[in-house]
Amino acid sequence: MGFGIGVTGAGMGPRGVLENFSQEDTKGKVFDKRIVGRMLAFLKPYRWQMALATVSMLGVSGLTLLVPYLLKVAIDQYITLGNAAGLARISLYTAAAFVGLYLFSSVQQYLLSKVGQRVLANMRGQLFEHLQMLSIGYHDTHIVGVTVSRVMNDVATINELISQGIITLLGDMFLLVGIIVTMLLMDARLALLTFTVLPLMVGATVWFSSKARGAYRETRTSVARVVGDLAEDISGVRVIQAFGQENTSQTRFDQVNQANRKANIDAMTLSFVFLPAVEFLGVLATCIVLWFGGRYVGAGTVTVGILVAFLSYVTRFFSPIQELSRMYTTMQAAMAGGEQVLKLLDTDPEVKDIPNAEQLPRIEGQIRFDHVSFAYRPGLPEVLHDVNLVIEPGQTVALVGPTGAGKTSISNLIARFYEPTSGSVLIDGHDIRGVTQRSLHEQLGLVPQNSFLFSGTIAENIRFGKPDATDEEIVQAAIKANANDFIMAKPDGYDTRVLEGAVNLSVGQRQLVCIARALLTDPRILILDEATSNVDSLTESLIQDALARLLQGRTAVVIAHRLSTIRNADLICVVDDGRIVEQGRHDELLARKGIYAELYNRQFSGD
Repeated sequence: MGFGIGVTGAGMGPRGVLENFSQEDTKGKVFDKRIVGRMLAFLKPYRWQMALATVSMLGVSGLTLLVPYLLKVAIDQYITLGNAAGLARISLYTAAAFVGLYLFSSVQQYLLSKVGQRVLANMRGQLFEHLQMLSIGYHDTHIVGVTVSRVMNDVATINELISQGIITLLGDMFLLVGIIVTMLLMDARLALLTFTVLPLMVGATVWFSSKARGAYRETRTSVARVVGDLAEDISGVRVIQAFGQENTSQTRFDQVNQANRKANIDAMTLSFVFLPAVEFLGVLATCIVLWFGGRYVGAGTVTVGILVAFLSYVTRFFSPIQELSRMYTTMQAAMAGGEQVLKLLDTDPEVKDIPNAEQLPRIEGQIRFDHVSFAYRPGLPEVLHDVNLVIEPGQTVALVGPTGAGKTSISNLIARFYEPTSGSVLIDGHDIRGVTQRSLHEQLGLVPQNSFLFSGTIAENIRFGKPDATDEEIVQAAIKANANDFIMAKPDGYDTRVLEGAVNLSVGQRQLVCIARALLTDPRILILDEATSNVDSLTESLIQDALARLLQGRTAVVIAHRLSTIRNADLICVVDDGRIVEQGRHDELLARKGIYAELYNRQFSGD
């Protein structure tokens, strides 16, 4: 594209987020089929690996069931009868079973880990792609850190469930059913005595499930608040230090941090109560089997091998229940995270290409506003009212007026960062709602007031709008932008790394790099947000000289704050309260002694 950062709006955002998966929809549900169903779609490309992992899981479960039975056979048929040959044979079978357990378990864990990492990367990639498609209005109204938390923390939790948790869940359920059937076939009396603790288990699970969902949802929300506040404070650390508000920021962060701590403690407390209860019930069942089984052995109705096997099965019986309990906590966190991720994925871009949108052909650069009105959200006051404006190809048009008058909103509509509430914006007669955004943006250039450079080299930043540009083209663009001299003065020249926030470049140097970036893309329409503000006189002259080259033969819309810089504009539009109230050249508007003359004289007197 021809620009690297959007012009922000007037502090208002999109119509709201489409939340197909609201908290009310899933509140209280242990296992939401809609969330899990959509998340499982990420596993489809790896169905064969997951199938092999499932086979390995069945092997693990089957061999786990087999080992206690082999102990029963060894005791009842060989040890008690003194059959050494049979005992040696059954010992080899038992050893082979443990080797099989190791192999099946290793294959299962390897496949699940491999698929899990791929699914994690794919989910984050899809979220990032969707975030880039979302309109500027979404990013203007959502905290960056919260969005980062969705992509990193929530996705990781979901991945833990769908890539490993589901196979583990199926394996535990298979093992549990197998143990129940085996115990009933081996001795129904001992089996039924073991199952006497199940009502207590069901009661504990119902209590836990009633509390856990809300607790884990709150942990996802609170950690997002922590990340959001942290990202905001790091971005604004200069302002915080400049105003001496470190203590205030610390207090605010402590509040969200403590809220996150409390939410996690509340969630963990539930687990700390529930999981020991499951372990206690397991011990209780073991004691029941030991007491009654020992009496049955004494009475001669149960063999020692059956009792030993039963004790082993009881231990294994509660092991998958404990694992299922731990999986339950993972599932709660994944359901809560899934709600947030799906809300993000289900957020439709406010500005998107219509079906069969046309490619915007090479344009001359005429811009026409036809009775355009605009509000950032339905129900909010309009910020533009019935604006009519024609900008001819090659004209430089300056937008001036008080803060909040609507200047930035006009430039936002030209770039189609937002859609008009009514009326049309046309470029060369094409309603820009009927053309693809890419074909429009490829012919637009932006030089913002707060120039944004990406982490990377200076050359990479200049090349950003034209990835296939040669090194020679980059150098020529920098020369035209008056940036070559300061770049070559750097020890690494064009390979100089731009630090985060471009702190190793001055404000003027950043602007010159942005101008070079715009020059390289050869845009037909330029949007400039007072590129010479906040720089010294020497740098201002370099920027003005570079802008003069940049503006040649192109349509330019300049948002002007310093009126002295737009005296030579072809047309000056005075915007006030969302309307264009005056139009003309500099001398004409001064002669009218209207709003422009008042603004100019006030600024000139201040200077």
